[in-house]
Amino acid sequence: MTYLLIFFVIVVALVPLTHFMPSKRQREIARMREYAAVHGLFVEFRSVPGRASGRIKSRDRAGHDTIYYGKRLPPAKQKKPQQSQAWLLEAEGWVALGRRLAVPESLVQLPAEVLAASVDEGSCGIYWRESGGVDAVEQIRQVLETWAGQLRA
Repeated sequence: MTYLLIFFVIVVALVPLTHFMPSKRQREIARMREYAAVHGLFVEFRSVPGRASGRIKSRDRAGHDTIYYGKRLPPAKQKKPQQSQAWLLEAEGWVALGRRLAVPESLVQLPAEVLAASVDEGSCGIYWRESGGVDAVEQIRQVLETWAGQLRA
């Protein structure tokens, strides 16, 4: 009986510590972000372009964090900086946000989990909810490398 009581006290003392252990989802997100960072991308929280206009409510539910995976672009050698441009992935395909712009051909190769893509003077990247695993990150990395190369040309 004494051993059972000691075991019970130890279990009660250790149970709160399990709260600090990362969940399976948190470990997967950490793995994806580490893979992205090691392979030349940066990751940050950003709002999806067009959220204020309400254009993407069907795909962007409140309460979920949207993450931007980006590829840094070298500073422009020309005096006129790159203007910000954005494209949304809707049911019918990629749509330019704001001005009527041609959709970069490399965006077609992105996984379906991607919500939007944008380019500005410092980076090009995508917005998503990190739901495809490391394979999706590799696919995104390849597309961003191609796109960044096209923007530099």
